[in-house]
Amino acid sequence: MTALIDYQTMDDHIAILTLNRPEAMNALSKGLLDELNEYIRKINADSNIRCTIITGSSKKAFCAGADLKERKGMTEEQVIEAVSYIGNTVTNIENMKMPVIAAVNGAAFGGGLELSLACDIRIAAESAKLGLTETSLAIIPGAGGTQRLTRLIGSGQAKRLIFTAKPVTSDEALTLGMIEHMTSSENLLQEAIETAQAIVRNGPVALRQAKAAINQGSQTDMTTGLSIEYLRYKETVSTEDRLEGLQAFTEKRKPVYQGK
Repeated sequence: MTALIDYQTMDDHIAILTLNRPEAMNALSKGLLDELNEYIRKINADSNIRCTIITGSSKKAFCAGADLKERKGMTEEQVIEAVSYIGNTVTNIENMKMPVIAAVNGAAFGGGLELSLACDIRIAAESAKLGLTETSLAIIPGAGGTQRLTRLIGSGQAKRLIFTAKPVTSDEALTLGMIEHMTSSENLLQEAIETAQAIVRNGPVALRQAKAAINQGSQTDMTTGLSIEYLRYKETVSTEDRLEGLQAFTEKRKPVYQGK
């Protein structure tokens, strides 16, 4: 049986997860979600992994969202359960300890876009299209799309995209702030890898604490956010890596961080 998720590592510290259902535009079947969650657990438990990249297996699609063929035979209760499973999986991605990069290689619709919104950084191919298209099926985004997209690009633009169900090009997505970078299809994975390599050169504890400070602080008022930042900063002070960073700076060499 063909694996629905392809997993590989690079440079000891980078994990690459590739959604591998090209015949179904990498739609989120239960089997794919099961494998994805297993790899999320595996990566989170591996202290060597400091950055994760998620991409799709073909130029045509990053992820087309829920598997509508699978859903067709479901009861209403089963549909609700399936949507909840996608939402929980997306949240599991958001809560990964290390930075996560979405390399959006093709269409990212519905749950596929919601998956990318849970990542920390989104890099898209010029040919990619992105959209929350659920209202065209008489439903709404149910895996965090109404919340994460609104926080990313503002309520007015989020409403426009969700109400019209119209996908946007990568160029417009970049202008809106839905993605952080756009590149050619040929260069996409390499750009994501180079971004990951720049990330993993930095202190692993600092990366985890910075991600937590941003994610937690962005949900609160400024005063609370600053308190969260302060507490997260304190977590880095007693680390061996902080001392290594200072020593490397003094010796004019690249630091060698151990995540301790």
